[in-house]
Amino acid sequence: MFPSVLAVSFRATLFCLLTLESTGTFAQTSIDDIHITPREKTVDVATAGYPSARAGGFAGGGLIRTSANLVLVPVSITDGLNRPVLGLDADNFQLFENKKAQQIKHFSSEDNPVSVGIIVDTSGSMSYKLDRAREAVAQFCEAANPKDEFFMITFADTPHLTTDFTTDPETVENDLLTARSQGKTSLLDAIYMGIDKLRGARYARKALLVLSDGGDNHSRYSERDVKSAIKEADITIYAVGVYERYVSTEEELRGPELLRTITELSGGDAFTLTNPNELPTVARNIGTRLRHQYVLAYEPQSTARDGKWHKISVKLRLPKRLLMLHVRARAGFYASEE
Repeated sequence: MFPSVLAVSFRATLFCLLTLESTGTFAQTSIDDIHITPREKTVDVATAGYPSARAGGFAGGGLIRTSANLVLVPVSITDGLNRPVLGLDADNFQLFENKKAQQIKHFSSEDNPVSVGIIVDTSGSMSYKLDRAREAVAQFCEAANPKDEFFMITFADTPHLTTDFTTDPETVENDLLTARSQGKTSLLDAIYMGIDKLRGARYARKALLVLSDGGDNHSRYSERDVKSAIKEADITIYAVGVYERYVSTEEELRGPELLRTITELSGGDAFTLTNPNELPTVARNIGTRLRHQYVLAYEPQSTARDGKWHKISVKLRLPKRLLMLHVRARAGFYASEE
């Protein structure tokens, strides 16, 4: 059985949910629409009484490890039109580690601030798309929590830290005004640099937003290097790729798949567009999603400190007619070693 308050919310919105059409691309709709009314009472992970994650792993920060052996799992729930779904509580989630069910010790759906790295492609092929990218960054920041902190990396032949950590979105937007389109695409190097930069973040929740228009053709780091870094960092990555309808290189053909695999590993999402004018709307959608994540915390039943990769999966406990909702959570974590 489901909590009565939540069940009422489901019935009130069931007709709307059942008429949604699931699509693989972004659909034009109001990103502020929420299908399930948020419950008033939640547990805030920032004040729930368990310790912060201790430093360790890639570049010295951010593994999902704590001194009390608690694992934190941010989760995004969206409908068929990529809109965030709120109003769920802990009873609506099932959490598994290596296919073994775990007890959820703490639960939160609070809008807590995030440390965000914005990564913008300024390679030669972005020349006529940069204006839309600038607008996308502005829309993303406008949708963000007012307490969020940002930094920005721009990349072409090499990535550069264009804006250091700031809580002023206008600083980021102004710094992007001077960006010029030229050179090749060091996408993987830029993502790797962003993960490294987030080790000095103020907040426990961390994310990257990647805006690009092609695959990688000029990085020192490999896809394997970046995936390893993601596995060792408690970071959610969102990406928006704007691609030509007809591409001529292998790197461009692999671009959408590259972004998809990287974002899915982190528990984020990748959007594939052919129209640059959609960039701002999608970026705002991502900003809204970051404000409406659930955070689950559990203590692994296994006490093994083997330093190995432990796979995480999250499922919803809902009526079958509502299971068209999409669940996104990070793929796993490395256990601490003795």
